[in-house]
Formats: sequence, structure tokens, C-alpha cells
Amino acid sequence: MARAPRPRHITLGGRAAVALTVEEYEQLIASRRQIGGQSARVRVLAQRARQAEQLLDDLEALIAAHRAGCSRHAHPAPADRPEDGTTPGAPSEDVPSRCLCGDVESLLRTHRDTVS
Repeated sequence: MARAPRPRHITLGGRAAVALTVEEYEQLIASRRQIGGQSARVRVLAQRARQAEQLLDDLEALIAAHRAGCSRHAHPAPADRPEDGTTPGAPSEDVPSRCLCGDVESLLRTHRDTVS
């Protein structure tokens, strides 16, 4: 990284100012462009995070609405995620008292807990 420029304070027309060499000015402009690019990337990532959050909220609402009328959803899906966060070994079809909505609900809850 280049050395930090030492500002040269001057008075111009009765106002305090800082004088830069052409090289220092070009470095300043390049730094501003880099920061602007990074700021734009952060805004895009923040928007994507908000969209993903909204998708999760919509999924949770859809599952909650489905849950009331689901004949296979006799018991809530247990929090059966292993400690390492991997997917449970037995799919819903193998356990008659569970259904896909319970598994998805458990998965959503697990991932929400890791982000909170």
C-alpha cells in the first residue's frame, strides 16, 4: 500500500484548503471509485438478503396455512437436525406420521436459528 499522503494546508482566497499533487489527486479519485464499486456491491447483496428473507417469510406463511389442513401432519416434525447441521437421514416418506411440510418447517427453523 502506498504511503499516506501528507496534506499541505494552504489558504486560497481567504479559505483554508489542501493542496495535492496530480499523483495524489489521481490516487484519491481511484480510491473513491473503488469505494463506490464496493458500496454498489454491498447494496446489491443487501437487496438479495432482503429478498431471501422475504422468501423465507413467505414459505413459513405458506407452510403454516397448509399445516392446518394436512392429514399427514399429525405431529410436528421434531428438531431432528444433527449437531453438524446436515440433513436428517430419514426422508418424510419413510415416517408415516411426518410430512414434507414438517420437514421443510424444521429446515427453515434450523437455518433461521443459525442466522439469528
